[in-house]
Amino acid sequence: MTETSSVHARSHTAGASSPAPLAETTVRRLALGLSTGALTWSAVSFVYGFAPQAETALKITDLGGLAFQLGAWCLLAIMVRTRATGVSRVARAMLQVERVLLALAMAWSVSHAFLPAARDSVWMGILDVFWPLSMLGMFVIGVKVAISGRWRGAARFWPLVAESWVVVTLPTMAIFGTSVSDVVGAAHLLVGYTTLGLVIAFRPDLVRREDLTLGQ
Repeated sequence: MTETSSVHARSHTAGASSPAPLAETTVRRLALGLSTGALTWSAVSFVYGFAPQAETALKITDLGGLAFQLGAWCLLAIMVRTRATGVSRVARAMLQVERVLLALAMAWSVSHAFLPAARDSVWMGILDVFWPLSMLGMFVIGVKVAISGRWRGAARFWPLVAESWVVVTLPTMAIFGTSVSDVVGAAHLLVGYTTLGLVIAFRPDLVRREDLTLGQ
């Protein structure tokens, strides 16, 4: 086999194992899904906070959180298809693990909203753990996206800003209490995830690279 044929064969193999490139319209749709979900949760949180006591407000915040989680799922869809964390097996597995964590957190949001009688149950408590775990997972992914450099420009570093939500909001709550952390958390959603979605929606070229199909 000639050197040219060898290079072609390696490129063909990498391309076959890589996900199909995303169309710009698909990237924009998913990115706007992220912005819409984050904006929804932010608006609800500004009004009710993150842990209201009244039943109606509690349901609304749970569903607002679910809207955000659906938006985060859209972000993960873009990351998986563009291999934002890298092309290694570990880098790709990170995104799949995060999908599992997020799915379980979404199950908590739905259950907590519509099954009030089960809120003190053991299984509900177990599901509740996956909310912060999924957010910590997103933070780790944000770090990996910045390091890998697969995305470019603002899209490379803004995920780290967005996904620092949990490491900003939880310490704020511990130090200053919920009245301050509610405002900080809601504002962070606007600055972080909502803005990230807009960055990607208006500049899909920052995450869509032709060499992605070659697994480079």
